[in-house]
Amino acid sequence: MTRFVVGDDRSQSTLFPERLEDYLSEDNPVRAIDAFVDELDLAGLGFGGIEREATGRPAYHPATLLKIYVYGYLNRVQSSRRLERECQRNIELVWLTGRLMPDFKTIADFRKDNGEAIRRVCREFVVLCRRLELFSEASVAIDGSKFKAVNTRDRNFTQAKMQRRLAQIDESIARYLSQLDSADRQGGAVPEAKITRLNEKIATLREEIQRLNGLNTLMMQTEDKQISLTDPDARSMATSGRGSGMVGYNVQSAVDTKHHLIVTHEVTNVGSDRSQLSGMSEQARAAIGSEAIYLPKPMTSGLDVKGRFGKQDFVYVAADDVYLCPAGEQLIYHYTNEEDGKTLRRYWTNACQGCTLKGKCTTGKERRISRWEHEAVLEAVQARLDRNPAKMRLRRQTVEHPFGTIKSWMGSTHFQMKTLKHVGTEMALHVLAYNMKRVISILGVGALMEAIRA
Repeated sequence: MTRFVVGDDRSQSTLFPERLEDYLSEDNPVRAIDAFVDELDLAGLGFGGIEREATGRPAYHPATLLKIYVYGYLNRVQSSRRLERECQRNIELVWLTGRLMPDFKTIADFRKDNGEAIRRVCREFVVLCRRLELFSEASVAIDGSKFKAVNTRDRNFTQAKMQRRLAQIDESIARYLSQLDSADRQGGAVPEAKITRLNEKIATLREEIQRLNGLNTLMMQTEDKQISLTDPDARSMATSGRGSGMVGYNVQSAVDTKHHLIVTHEVTNVGSDRSQLSGMSEQARAAIGSEAIYLPKPMTSGLDVKGRFGKQDFVYVAADDVYLCPAGEQLIYHYTNEEDGKTLRRYWTNACQGCTLKGKCTTGKERRISRWEHEAVLEAVQARLDRNPAKMRLRRQTVEHPFGTIKSWMGSTHFQMKTLKHVGTEMALHVLAYNMKRVISILGVGALMEAIRA
């Protein structure tokens, strides 16, 4: 073994440090976790189990279990079973917990039972970042990204998928029946085992039709005509790839453009980002007090593809509450209604019939324009983007950084928990870990600990 770095003899007695404190360096990130959790008002944040019970077996303090989870998500260990093992062998967790080793059920139940409190802890760290003035010179970019749920695509059904599946089964049954007819014509030349196997396949497929019909009845009773069997809150969503999609959740986030810290976030099971803009904008303003929020005004109309005028070709005149069409006519307000939870104002003119541009505008009697109650927000944002075209590139670079990092930490399965409530808790832990790692990278462990204890 000469000329190589040689390890210690395993049979040699050694003297380890007598104090747990001696196991960690002064700049170890685990010290920041310990300081942050110790400074939290856990009772005020809503954690259960703060008060000691008079009888029964002593419980683990919520601070200990919260430290375990923050450490786990900071180090890409999200499973309660893996955290149980790490508490028994990981020297950083031994230091953090004081050699406490809760079982996986205790660890899992803490996350399940304290979801709202954990989400408040995530917001508390954002408050700390604001106190450190990390948001003072930054604007905020808002966007959404799709994250996979536990539910696979095969266990999610929409009306279109249900119809395709039933049609496929009908085709298979017809093919097997044709094979049986062919076997009858051939008589004894066909083995009995083949006929039995074909009959079993037909019976299995007919049972599947009954199961799918039952699921279809349940699906049609839901608001969005969709059902997921593993995670009932997960939904099929289109992704940026053409014709692609996944079953999961839509995570909205507001990210500061300077340090790429997540200012606020929200988990939804609505595939579209449009309805999330107003709420996320207000949350971001409340978090950092910034008005510079950049987001493109979505163009959802397909009329421009068909060679006709889109909504962007109509100019809204706020003073008169009218739209000006490309021919110069005024589309006046007629009534307000609600559609898909959005309050919409409807505008049109009766001059379309004699208009020379009607063929480029509409195939109906008149062209109608709908205006969302928060449309002014979209227009103001679009005006800022038009004055600063480079902001769109900045928005993509800003928001994709935390999304890509967190998805890498999660692994291929993304979320491990089920239902919107628990998935929101899981995302809050990921965001907290991401923000903490970013601040440690920016300030260092020592400066962060000083700010926590200030």
